[in-house]
Amino acid sequence: MKIKTLFSAALLVSGLVAASSSALAGAVRNADLFTGNTLTRNDDGSTGLVNMGFNVNFFGSQFSQLYVNNNGNVTFDQPLPTFTPFGLQGANRQILAAFFADVDTRNLNSRETQYGTGLLNGHKVFGVNWIDVGYFNQQSNKLNSFQLIVTDRSDIGAGDFDFEFNYDKVQWETGDHPTSGGSNGQGGNSARVGWSNGNSNSFELPGSAVNGALLDGGSQSLVAGSLNSNVAGRYSFSVRNGSVQPPSTVPEPSSMLLVGLALAGLGAVSRRRRSA
Repeated sequence: MKIKTLFSAALLVSGLVAASSSALAGAVRNADLFTGNTLTRNDDGSTGLVNMGFNVNFFGSQFSQLYVNNNGNVTFDQPLPTFTPFGLQGANRQILAAFFADVDTRNLNSRETQYGTGLLNGHKVFGVNWIDVGYFNQQSNKLNSFQLIVTDRSDIGAGDFDFEFNYDKVQWETGDHPTSGGSNGQGGNSARVGWSNGNSNSFELPGSAVNGALLDGGSQSLVAGSLNSNVAGRYSFSVRNGSVQPPSTVPEPSSMLLVGLALAGLGAVSRRRRSA
């Protein structure tokens, strides 16, 4: 699928740019907007259908409600209790996965998953906070802080919307469970980040399911990279007429050397493949 190639190329560039910066992530924003509702301490729990406050068109399916799942994602079709992340590409689930992994908020040192609605920059928004959340089995020695915000863009077209994944801290990637295969929050079947319409349209960020890649300091560190944003740790997606749009990120001028190197590297790889 062409859109996957465009997303991956943009993320390669943004990853190289982020690697050149020492700025710390502070991508989670307006978190207080999304504290009106709390998913009580649990492992693998979900809400019932909750109202977003506006309608969205996601690849031809219309939604005004969704399920908030404790394990780092929201779904439009049904709750998702699954704790070992599966591949989103081709998955039979309608999902926005900010950090699909085995979140466990039962330890009192972990905060709970919260969600709510509000206004942001004049637009209706629905957001979910997974701030300082632990992992299975009731572990809190490492905590993750991330967020999903869905923004109504019906000012552009009926059902149009944006969504973004924001990351401030990613210290663990896997639950300590035999099925997940993790140990001390790492290894095994590690987290996946992306989206799927439950059919032929889907996308995962590079580094998904790669041990250590998405962690702070990892090769595809979520807090260091970005997409369609100049804020480290923010990955933004626009959905227009039902379809997720290709990235439109334009690198900053100071990063053009790195971009050139990245493109040159891609060209060299292409030439080697053609000559093989």
